[in-house]
Amino acid sequence: MIEIINLCKSFGDKIVLENLNLKINTGETVVIIGRSGCGKSVLLKLIIGLLRPDAGEIIIDGEDITRLKGKELDRLRMKFGMLFQSSALFDSLTVKENVGFFFYEHGYTEKEKIEKRINECLNLVGLPGIEGFYPAQLSGGMKKRVALARAICMHPEIILYDEPTTGLDPITADAINNLIVELHDKIRVTALAVTHDMKSAFKIGDRIAMLYKGKIIASGTPQEIMEMNNPIVKQFIQGESEGVIAVEEGG
Repeated sequence: MIEIINLCKSFGDKIVLENLNLKINTGETVVIIGRSGCGKSVLLKLIIGLLRPDAGEIIIDGEDITRLKGKELDRLRMKFGMLFQSSALFDSLTVKENVGFFFYEHGYTEKEKIEKRINECLNLVGLPGIEGFYPAQLSGGMKKRVALARAICMHPEIILYDEPTTGLDPITADAINNLIVELHDKIRVTALAVTHDMKSAFKIGDRIAMLYKGKIIASGTPQEIMEMNNPIVKQFIQGESEGVIAVEEGG
């Protein structure tokens, strides 16, 4: 479904991604781990076409998104749903308007079909009956669920998760992890998540890949990653600030 080939991205003198390579199979959930500032969110923005790479290719279902513009890019983006780190709900819109934002923004007029789909998505994330609420009336966990309902509303083939458990207490974070797994089983999408939360990574990922100094330095199943002897990987998953390898801030 997704193949990333020799991807490079810099901001001024700062190299963020350097000849990064990664394949994501159809129906697979891949989790990218790495320290804050290592380029995980930049990678998501490149994949969805919000940023342009300096070099390399991003092949989405056979098409290189880096070569597309305008309507062609918009068409390919229709394959994606995205859960943003901050949830990114519109404060002035109701839950119903947030979840169905794409329909309303693009002039869809079949009211009954739109409302049926919004209700389906809210039911899928365990929040029936809150269509009239505003984001200010929701807890952090509820906002994440509403944002996830919006992400799946257009029947995407691929879902991108940007730090899905950031800012949540451990119990709520675990509930979001469970929901991601349940949704994957129900709607069978391809998914890419980025996180530095190892509990989340091990729970939701079919495969985990570590981003370090602009490259994927390790990839495997959660069990393979847990047993890996790579000192950088071991230090990260064990959460140690000292040891045989020094992982610099933002590295």
